[in-house]
Amino acid sequence: MNIEHSLASKLLSIKAIKLSPGNPFTWASGLRSPIYCDNRISLSHPEVRTIIKNGFVAAIRDNQYTPDVIVGVATAGIPHGAILADALDLPFAYVRAKAKEHGRQNQIEGEIKEGAKVILTEDLISTGGSALKVVKLLRSMNIEVLNVFSIFTYNLGEASENFSKENCTYLSLTNYPSLLEFAKSSGYLSNEEYATLKEWYLSPQVWSEQFLQDNQ
Repeated sequence: MNIEHSLASKLLSIKAIKLSPGNPFTWASGLRSPIYCDNRISLSHPEVRTIIKNGFVAAIRDNQYTPDVIVGVATAGIPHGAILADALDLPFAYVRAKAKEHGRQNQIEGEIKEGAKVILTEDLISTGGSALKVVKLLRSMNIEVLNVFSIFTYNLGEASENFSKENCTYLSLTNYPSLLEFAKSSGYLSNEEYATLKEWYLSPQVWSEQFLQDNQ
């Protein structure tokens, strides 16, 4: 079993990923979705933390990246970035969504020198908005972003378009298509549930609007 399937299995088993095709979740954007992902739960499970850490380390090795600093995207990308930095014996820093309004009013916590090469860590990629804001900030400071690492991605076209516009790449250890494939082959989902989840994946906005219309 490759890491995409094995990690998907673990995230499902610890309920970091929840599937509910019959009673969808509501995202902060208002979008209705049959899947909800909260990778913070993985922090409470050492075995899963280790899979994630080793997956990130392997990705750096396989792609021959030589980062100077590992940088976490606040907030959920911070702990896994710190774990990765410790595994590689590298400096760690993190970037807030916005600068603090008190003290030194930092947006970047930790030290990243001009000209440094960094790997960003994020827990989840949906549209890529939060990670790309950090990419833009770092680039404005003459810091090179080698790649954006995440644990899971919905693999949506919007994210690919957004990253492409910024000439940036991202790498996720597992993803929605792999999750669906594993969930179906393992019997976690019925054929009907699988069809519902696949339909959402092909057009999340249309699926959400149709669900709301059908349940007025």
